[in-house]
Amino acid sequence: MPPSRPAGPARPGGRVRPAALLLCGALLLTACQGAPTQNGGAGAGASADGKSRSLKNCGRTVEVPPGGPRRAVSLNQGTTEIMLALGLADRMVGTATWTDPVMKGLEKSAAAVPRLAENNPSFEKVLDTEPDFVAASFASTLGTGGVATRDQFERLGVPTYLSPSDCLGKDNSGGGDGRRTTPLTMETVYGEVRDLARLFGVEERGERLVAELEARVAKATAGLRVADVSVLYWFSDAHAPYMAGCCGAPGVIARATGTKNVFDDTTEEWPQIGWETVADRNPDLLVIGDLTRTAQSGESAAKKIAFLESDPVTKTMDAVRNKRYVLLSGQAMNPTIRTVEGIEQVAAALRAPGVAR
Repeated sequence: MPPSRPAGPARPGGRVRPAALLLCGALLLTACQGAPTQNGGAGAGASADGKSRSLKNCGRTVEVPPGGPRRAVSLNQGTTEIMLALGLADRMVGTATWTDPVMKGLEKSAAAVPRLAENNPSFEKVLDTEPDFVAASFASTLGTGGVATRDQFERLGVPTYLSPSDCLGKDNSGGGDGRRTTPLTMETVYGEVRDLARLFGVEERGERLVAELEARVAKATAGLRVADVSVLYWFSDAHAPYMAGCCGAPGVIARATGTKNVFDDTTEEWPQIGWETVADRNPDLLVIGDLTRTAQSGESAAKKIAFLESDPVTKTMDAVRNKRYVLLSGQAMNPTIRTVEGIEQVAAALRAPGVAR
């Protein structure tokens, strides 16, 4: 099971409530043409002249009414936390698929939005909220076997948005978590912030949030000088572990901190790699996902560390013998605004005595 995806399959299909159909019909009637912008574009809002807001997103045009969404549903924690950070809790009617506690500072706003499911909700449960906008972080959430396809929502007049980090420079056609054809950068994540801010008509909030994130990265990495420090990123599963490939969010962290991901020779997002191979590469630092979900074996950091220190193959690794661990939330290891947390925490660990050479 892919580590960054929902923990279990949703029930596709389902009965559509009449109220949802009425809402969707109203959306179709009120939609009007507007000039689309590219992902990350922070163009002026289109509501002042009564036109709909629109932009290009993963090969589609997303169009919302002039006032922006009023009953939004976010199907993954990454998109949820961006919306909450933009102050949009009062315009949300549901969230889903949580791997971690909500980002610090957003607890109160998150509590005000109904949680539809810890993992994938059913299509019907989402429609029961009468949404006028649905967003997700992963193509698998808005795809066959996920909650529903984008086409299913859009046939009912519900516009959908997919995080550009899961489509730009990424090939999801081969199953699993896909492959990166181009290394991810934080600019793509910042583009998502700007996209959502534009669709909701809160562009200034989006620019402030991006500026705050950029400042945090600059502060965390200022003066950081490391040489030849190798890092392993382990997301989940002790038996068939998911390790980070070259070019996703862990690649962003590695480039920002000047370290080397020991599996940067694979473009797979989260390949499953045997422990013998891991031990052979003997990383200097272990970055460990501390997940609260229970979909796989070894989800929490405590269980991961217990495994590492007891398994005959892993317990001889230098990082394990010296307890060089960095514990990150799952969201910090996904392409989200919390990737900045990952940069901060890895940078702080690298400043500790005995880690960098």
